[in-house]
Amino acid sequence: MTRHRKHHHSVLPKFFHRYPRWAWWLGAVAVVVLYIWAFYYFFVGPTGFRWRALYGDVNYPDGYEIRGIDISRYQGEIDWEKLRHAMIKDCPVRFVFIKSTEGASILDDTFNDNFYQAREYGFLRGAYHFWSTKSTAREQAYYFLKQVHLEEGDLPPVLDVESKPDDMSTEDFQREVLTWLHIVEDKYHVKPIIYTYYKFKEQYLSDARFDDYPYWIAHYYVDKMEYKGKWKFWQHTDAGKLDGIKGDVDFNLYNGSYYDLLQLTVK
Repeated sequence: MTRHRKHHHSVLPKFFHRYPRWAWWLGAVAVVVLYIWAFYYFFVGPTGFRWRALYGDVNYPDGYEIRGIDISRYQGEIDWEKLRHAMIKDCPVRFVFIKSTEGASILDDTFNDNFYQAREYGFLRGAYHFWSTKSTAREQAYYFLKQVHLEEGDLPPVLDVESKPDDMSTEDFQREVLTWLHIVEDKYHVKPIIYTYYKFKEQYLSDARFDDYPYWIAHYYVDKMEYKGKWKFWQHTDAGKLDGIKGDVDFNLYNGSYYDLLQLTVK
């Protein structure tokens, strides 16, 4: 037993003395710094994409009256009667974007009910497709058209694009995005809306070929839109609270009048 204790204590010092003490301190500091950076980048930073309201109350940008939300299965079952009377900063909820499809095979299991109810309760409604890097643009476009049947008065179809395959060049990626947009535009004869966050837009979609499409920019917890190009919608928080919806919901606003918004719709 005594020999075992000696052996145990002799191994530890050799291990720790393999490197000088300053190297251990440097490594420990690096780990702490990396942790703090990662936490800020992913959860706190105002230019981060999917973070929660750690700063406190939700910001409501001034100067806009046309408010709306976007929903998916994550909002669960919605009480549409309550939602019809809900207000965002003293403004009624005018429009609802609803997740429909993802990739070439996934249908949001609340889409059909939400899409029907949104029109029944008097909202301007739209459907969005979540872009996948796992299938081609053509496959995704035709799957969206198979599952989603927009009607006159609906908002244009939306392509939610937030990721690019690592092994695909920006030029090829842009060509793929344009393929989806062209196929869907040919069906509905209206320019689809491109949803993305502003850094992704600047990095991968800053090409003149996209300039004619309406943009829906995600940029959270800032007082004004930092994206300098033209845009139609701004998703300014993912931590909104509304009667009729349990948990958080994304808040959006439209950059224009209600009349202008109606002009965007499918004819």
